[in-house]
Amino acid sequence: MEWIDGQPIYRQLRDLVIQRVMDGSFPEGEAIPSVRQVATDYRINHLTVGKAYQELVEMGLLEKRRGLGMFVATGARSSLTNEEQQRFLDEELPAFVARIRMLGLEMEEVMEKIMKTQGNLNADHH
Repeated sequence: MEWIDGQPIYRQLRDLVIQRVMDGSFPEGEAIPSVRQVATDYRINHLTVGKAYQELVEMGLLEKRRGLGMFVATGARSSLTNEEQQRFLDEELPAFVARIRMLGLEMEEVMEKIMKTQGNLNADHH
């Protein structure tokens, strides 16, 4: 894991766990690596790991089971997916549309490309 300078490590770790929940590599109801394990593996302070995990607990994505460790909460993935979809619609899409306008592209041309790409993606899955 390469840590990015200028961004707190606990936040980067939190985002990594979020990513793993979203991509399914940390399934709901399953245990995630212990604070001690992560601290050792990534050579970071266990308090840093604890802070990341605590934020994820407060977000409702992880749950602590006494004596057993941290587990991915039921419903974590769908709540993250909903949040990510909303963030895309609220932040990324308006920026995308603004960039299209700035570049002087025609919205129809862009939509046509999107639909063509969508068609290719659907063809790949069959």
